[in-house]
Amino acid sequence: MTVLASTSGDVLDYALALFFAASGLGLAYMLFRLGGTFERLSSFIRGTERELLPVIEKSGGTIDRVNRELDKLDTVTDSAVSMAESADTAVRAVSTAITTPVKKVSGLSAAVSHGLSAFRARRNPGEAMDVAKQAARRREAELDEELRRAGTAADPVAPEPASWPSGDREPDLPPAA
Repeated sequence: MTVLASTSGDVLDYALALFFAASGLGLAYMLFRLGGTFERLSSFIRGTERELLPVIEKSGGTIDRVNRELDKLDTVTDSAVSMAESADTAVRAVSTAITTPVKKVSGLSAAVSHGLSAFRARRNPGEAMDVAKQAARRREAELDEELRRAGTAADPVAPEPASWPSGDREPDLPPAA
């Protein structure tokens, strides 16, 4: 069969064979190049692994040391918080220990002053005693209010001062804030 005597189907068969041969050669060349690329990629990964693993191990050791130092710092912080709480408790105790006697002495001085003035003015010991009790309660309430405004109020759970034993009427005190 000669080239001139071939039919169009034969020409298409030859063209298809030539196309498959060229495609196979092109695909073989691409796969060869891809193999070289994968070889370079594998070499790069091995080199990176060889260089980065020691760095990662050192970083892990550094992180472990930082964590140990943070644990120590946590202990120090806890100790500082504990010391601050202890100091706060001590200051509150001293404040309460100081303010209670000061309130009582202040109330006593107001009671004596007003009681003596009332006794001199009216010569009635019962009325002078009532005036003295009212003055003492009023002065203690004023002092409580001053301390509250200053931010150093006495302990809010402290019991109220005992009333005078005479059982007389309660004085007219200003309303508590």
